[in-house]
Formats: sequence, C-alpha cells, structure tokens
Amino acid sequence: MSAAKSDVAPATVSVALREGGVEVEYLDGRETFYHGVPERVAGTLTTAPGKQTHVLVTDPTETEGVLMYVNDRKTADEILEDSGVGRVILDEGETEELFPGVTVRRPGGQRTAVEADPEVARGRVFVFAEDDWSERSYELVNDEADESEADGEAGADEGGDGTAGDGHADGRGSAGDAAGERDSDGGGADA
Repeated sequence: MSAAKSDVAPATVSVALREGGVEVEYLDGRETFYHGVPERVAGTLTTAPGKQTHVLVTDPTETEGVLMYVNDRKTADEILEDSGVGRVILDEGETEELFPGVTVRRPGGQRTAVEADPEVARGRVFVFAEDDWSERSYELVNDEADESEADGEAGADEGGDGTAGDGHADGRGSAGDAAGERDSDGGGADA
C-alpha cells in the first residue's frame, strides 16, 4: 500500500531546447527528454483523459526552469524533492496557479486544463502529456501571431533525432525512475 501523496515545491532544473524536443536535467544529475517539437497552442490546452501532465516554465534565458507534475500519484515525495520536480494534486473542479501566469485546473473526466501567459510567466511554457503509449509536447503561446513567430524556435539547438517517441524511449525516464516507478520501456510499473 502506498502512502498518500502531497504537493511538493519545485526547485530550478537545467533545461536544453533541442531539435528533437526538450531535455531536462534533474538536480540529482539524471536527465529526461521530452520527444517531439512542441506544438504551439494559443489559449487553454486541455489534455486527453488519463494523461500524466508535466508543466515546464523556463527562465528568460531558456536554460533553466521549474517542472511540475500535475496529479502524479506514483512518485514518492522524496524522489521529487531529490530531483527538483514539484507536484500539485488537484481534485476534480479545482484550480491552482502553479506560477505567476500559469494556471492548471481539473475540469472533469480525468483531464487537465492548462492556461498560461508567457509574458507574465517571464519564460516559455511547455506542457507534456503522456501515458504508457504516447507522449505529446505543447508550448503555450499568447495568440496566433506568437504561434507562427515561434515556429522552429523550440528546436534551435543541435541534438535529438527529430522523431516523436513513445514515453521516454531514450531510457532516461522521469523523476520516478530511481524508485522503479517506471519500467525500462517508459511505462508505469505494476503496483
């Protein structure tokens, strides 16, 4: 039986925007790679039901940021604290401001809605929605002009193969890997 999960405050982690996606280095030195050039979304992003939702806000230099897991109920508090990843647990119908300019809510149906104003957040806002079978990457922008202006910017650095993978197929995994909470193919371990 697992202990109840609680909110965990995030710390600053290293971020690298690559041609094939977004790389995050945790405080403990491990890395994860969110595959695929993020799709630009203006307005509210609502995930598909049951997706794990990770929200990353970069600093203005785009080399550091804060990463929050929304409603992650698998990863132990200690692992999140050691990695620098934060967590917020929301009940259906609840809303919370993760950071200035970034709000998440649970509208129902096991979905997560994320709204952001990157100017207020003072950085780029990425949302990663994944499960055992797929991973989608998004960047929240203010309007359609921002969408076209930002095209191609997320992958400005070298690295990555440009393919959209399932889960964290590069084997580096998420903050929960250290505790065996994700198996080697990126899926969740059996409870």
